Amino acid sequence: MDLGSIVRDIPDFPKPGILFKDITTLLKNAQALSETITLLTASAEGLDITMVAGIESRGFIFGAAVAKELDVGFVPIRKPGKLPAKTISESYELEYGTDTVEMHADALSKKDRVLLIDDLLATGGTMKAAVKLVEKTGAEVSRIVFVIELTFLNGRDKLADYDVISLISY
Repeated sequence: MDLGSIVRDIPDFPKPGILFKDITTLLKNAQALSETITLLTASAEGLDITMVAGIESRGFIFGAAVAKELDVGFVPIRKPGKLPAKTISESYELEYGTDTVEMHADALSKKDRVLLIDDLLATGGTMKAAVKLVEKTGAEVSRIVFVIELTFLNGRDKLADYDVISLISY
């Protein structure tokens, strides 16, 4: 199945000049969603994954489904102030300013081998911050998986020290 052909382009969203890759068309197509989950799950083969972590919000959709398929737990990585227990945080640079992601401080341990999942690799800043969160706990990032990669933004460069897989590249 050509998953890339199912993703819809939305011009000028969220601002003029941006061509947004909309995965809602993939999510509503049962066969495409199933194939995506199957491929993401297969990316963990042979890695002895103990936990899956996903970045808010679309990483939750894919990450929880893959965690279920792998029969392991799921760790949400969220924007600040959204998690109820003690958190650890990591800030990262944006084009104009900074942003932050958080994770529960007790979400992972040194014994964990983590599959990190998100829907989109653009500049790589959010995922690099998520990697740092995982590593703060002593856990190992075994692989990073994206549904879509925008190769022209060179986000993979920020993740060069890690095993990165993308299902769809533009």
